[in-house]
Amino acid sequence: MATETIHSEITGTVWKILVSEGDQVADETELMILESMKMEIPVESTVSGRVREILINEGDPVDEDQALAVIERG
Repeated sequence: MATETIHSEITGTVWKILVSEGDQVADETELMILESMKMEIPVESTVSGRVREILINEGDPVDEDQALAVIERG
């Protein structure tokens, strides 16, 4: 199956992960929330499918364009 990797748009910290591996998600489902400079930035799925892998943990620092999760399309 085809997969889509979700990347961070900012440098920040993973504040909260809202989904688990195996969860079904729709396009634009909020997957997690990043925190940067006291602002909360949601990270949304770009496709519909199943969360195949979450590549970070709550509290982890992330860089801009870092891979955060993999979604299996379908």
